[in-house]
Amino acid sequence: MILNAPLPERLRPLAAALGLRPFHGDIHNHSDLSYGHGSFPDALTKAALQLDFASVTGHAHWPDMPVDDPSVAHIVDFHVKGFAKLRAAWPGHYAALRAADDPGRFTVFPGYEIHSFAHGDYTILYADLDGAALCLADSPAELHAALRAAMPGRAFAFPHHIGYRQGARGINWESFNPALSPFVEMISMHGCAEGSESDRGYLHSMGPVDGHSTMAHGLARGHLFGIVGNTDHHSGFPGSYGHGRMALYAARHDRAAFWAAMQARRTNALTGDRVHLLAAIGGTLQGGIVPPQTDAALQIEAVAGGAIDCIDVIRNGRLAARISPALTPAPIGPADETLIHLEMGWGARRRSHHWQGRIGVDGGEVLAVEPRFRGAEIVSPLEGQDAGHPIPEVGWDGAAATFAVTAEANPNNVTPAMQGLMLRARLGPDARIVADLGGQRIDIPATRLYEGAKTGNLGPIDSPAWRLHQLPRARDWQWQGSVSLGTLHAGETIYLRLRQLSGQMAWTSPIFCRAAEAG
Repeated sequence: MILNAPLPERLRPLAAALGLRPFHGDIHNHSDLSYGHGSFPDALTKAALQLDFASVTGHAHWPDMPVDDPSVAHIVDFHVKGFAKLRAAWPGHYAALRAADDPGRFTVFPGYEIHSFAHGDYTILYADLDGAALCLADSPAELHAALRAAMPGRAFAFPHHIGYRQGARGINWESFNPALSPFVEMISMHGCAEGSESDRGYLHSMGPVDGHSTMAHGLARGHLFGIVGNTDHHSGFPGSYGHGRMALYAARHDRAAFWAAMQARRTNALTGDRVHLLAAIGGTLQGGIVPPQTDAALQIEAVAGGAIDCIDVIRNGRLAARISPALTPAPIGPADETLIHLEMGWGARRRSHHWQGRIGVDGGEVLAVEPRFRGAEIVSPLEGQDAGHPIPEVGWDGAAATFAVTAEANPNNVTPAMQGLMLRARLGPDARIVADLGGQRIDIPATRLYEGAKTGNLGPIDSPAWRLHQLPRARDWQWQGSVSLGTLHAGETIYLRLRQLSGQMAWTSPIFCRAAEAG
């Protein structure tokens, strides 16, 4: 299987030794199932193009909605209509979920969300497709009790867009319950809530990040939780590239294995690329708990989606070590393996172009194809309607990756809307990258792309454009090794943060050091 091919064991020896491999998904995003845009069945089809698992989320409940404030009546109105739409559709939506579920290739989970000023917003996820009803409650404590009574061990909930201030739909750490929530959603299209300062700030109309609503603050308070990213995309495009995704570590592509991995917090938060980032102390990896110990070492295994800028070790909320593959290279796989990243888009504002074509290599071998497709930048129903573009297509014809996808022009100079593909490939010394982009023939020596990116337009200035990124060497996008931690004390936390030169990022869930409980 070329499309979204699993990372081979030779590129993940540490994970393979632990009997695990990464799977990537998005379990919080929206469609017209409630008040989002884009067809719900189409959203499931799009998810299967580039994800291993997904849940398309409905908006269900808001117990402290400001119904008596006329200044936000327009917001209340579309929420009330969206909740009613979901409740009417919920029993029947399971048929679409079952039709989309493809055991061993694409796994679907039912999900919905509850808003709350007092406690923050929560996404509820069900393990099974057996038709369970919506389970609504006004607080995390009541929700936990209701889920345990209705489906013990087969449902959980997690806070999302945690960074808004408490009282404005951000996380309430006082009512956070790790028995209900194995993880929190740390990054999405809302922005990044790792800490107070980030280059991915919250820009939504709901407001900025508050420092006491961050991952860093939750860890400093001693809470036990993993982290994930999801898109929270509202235009029927789960996994929309760059808006947020999650990874989990499981032994196989299997519903039960995925559920166990999420419950065990074996999760990562990502921005977009299907990064493999593993942290382990002994045999315990991210999300796990280790006892106090002397002379501890943190093992790291990283396979990124592009050249790595740095890998940071964050210990007790502070930078403890920084790894730069440019200074201390430690590649995992063969030197002739690289990543071919094609992006398509640009052009005149408020226009779009439907790209059709193929891309492959002469003098080499394509090992995997990773779509990097985006959905429309529409959140609220007040902002506009679904763009109505055809569902993207991607495939493999035996010699090259084929694709058909519509790219909107970038809406401004800071918001990317390009569509893309990444090919992991082995290239010989005389290899050439060959592509057909809507009738334009591209034939570029790999040696040219090792020197730097190559770009072109389909016509004159302001016409749609394409970009083949600089090819990274194996030493640039892979790293393996260990970092000495010395003595680990009870109460410590350690996690990894990876940044690529492209700006794409990944974080592991923390590893927690806890003293053994008496008895």
